[in-house]
Amino acid sequence: MAKRKGKQQQRSAPIPKPDMTEISVAQVQDKYSSYPSNGLTPQRLAQIFREADAGDVLRQMELFEEMEEKDPHLFSQLQTRKNAVTGLDYEVIPFSDDELDKQIAEFVKEQIEALENLEDIFIDMLDAIGKGISVSEIIWGYDDGHTVIQDIKWRHPKRLLWDNDDVLKIATRESPNGIPLVANKFVVHRYKARSGHPSRAGVLRVVAWMYLFKNYDLKDWVSFCEVFGMPLRLGKYDPSASEDDKLALMRALIQIGTDAAGIIPNGTEIEFKESSKTTSINVYESLARYCDEQISKAILGQTLTSDSGSGSYSQSKTHNEVRHDLTVADCKALAATLRRDLIRPLVYFNFGEDRRIPYLRFDCEEADDLKQTAEIYDTLICKVGLKVPTSHIYKKFSIPKPEADEEIATPPVAAAAPVPLKESPSDLWVLKDQGKSPSTQAQIDALADMAIKHNAGVFAKIFAPILNMVGKAESLDELKAKLEDQDFVNSLYAMMDVEDLDELLAKSMFYADLMGRADEA
Repeated sequence: MAKRKGKQQQRSAPIPKPDMTEISVAQVQDKYSSYPSNGLTPQRLAQIFREADAGDVLRQMELFEEMEEKDPHLFSQLQTRKNAVTGLDYEVIPFSDDELDKQIAEFVKEQIEALENLEDIFIDMLDAIGKGISVSEIIWGYDDGHTVIQDIKWRHPKRLLWDNDDVLKIATRESPNGIPLVANKFVVHRYKARSGHPSRAGVLRVVAWMYLFKNYDLKDWVSFCEVFGMPLRLGKYDPSASEDDKLALMRALIQIGTDAAGIIPNGTEIEFKESSKTTSINVYESLARYCDEQISKAILGQTLTSDSGSGSYSQSKTHNEVRHDLTVADCKALAATLRRDLIRPLVYFNFGEDRRIPYLRFDCEEADDLKQTAEIYDTLICKVGLKVPTSHIYKKFSIPKPEADEEIATPPVAAAAPVPLKESPSDLWVLKDQGKSPSTQAQIDALADMAIKHNAGVFAKIFAPILNMVGKAESLDELKAKLEDQDFVNSLYAMMDVEDLDELLAKSMFYADLMGRADEA
């Protein structure tokens, strides 16, 4: 809390207080269901959907809940879709580089990270992917003079309803017919896969028909498996047989089916009829697989990474990218909801309504995408010469911009490998090969040429700030004016690697001393 004490500033209007009460308290009835999927038929499913279209989504939400419980494939696909988002890192980005905006972003980050069940909260909000809408209530509190988030509690969607004016309401213990959602109190996440009413936008509404057909198929398949492989047992009795003889024969047939043994009256007969049923298995399995594939397409956008079908590596890679597009869309939608319904009121209650709201961003870029993007930027900047703002690059790669006093990572500069003088011909060696005695000035010039060739890397490292400044100068007059500014020259000198420069000067002095002694001798 020590950091927060310095965040007080003058405000143009008094800051409002949040609603501290828990409006939509969880009820015992939330855990009970009417189980509308029992005996589900196409007519009954259509009736449930018509009720939801009229604003009463209770039975639809109960049906969606059962669908996730009863169908393992459907449950797995939804979990995969949700976990693709909750497993990502996130960051709170200040609205600008202004110091106050940074303080606000830091405060928001502290509040979000203080929620111990944050991943569960994200899972609850992403429940809107299946059901179309998810509502969670914010439990506000006070701590050290600040409004803080104590908890965020999920509310069962079957308690939601829309009135005749299409206003979203939530049922409470005091108001079973529902009350409008209180401002700055609820986080409402909507899944906007397509245009239309939120009650019809969920993925589970799309796959409900596949779920129904698969239910029929599995019911018949299980019944078929009970008698699969067993031959038809046909009992024959004499026309003069009594009712007791007939009942004894039926009991024998049943016992043969379960116990593989039985007794029959004298004069009766049992015959076994074999039939080929191998094709029936494929019919049931093919229909079940088809329904699973349609469910996978609706939830993940593809089938190769979710079903055990065959496909090439390139096909799998392409399909995985389609699924990644959905993950990016889910991340952006969730971040927008949190900024609107959670971060905005948090800033509003602590800093005033005239303050700018920070952003929430999930790190949903894949490693291969970042590598390819870095190569594109390298080409555009280094080869094409495109001018790209550094702020854009920081944002693109989710890299925090370093503060003034922060230590920054720099690439190591490889020292130029020393090259023997004899491997770099110069005018000096040409003169000696011709039997001529070069002058002292010629020898100095030759040493200078070789120093430039052999220490090109050192020169580039030392004078990089100067060369960069020269490249940015629009005219010679501007360059001259900067060089006449003593403070600017001092700053350039401060950016140069003095150790390398000292070493180079020491070598030059050593060579000059040797040349002077040789000239005197």
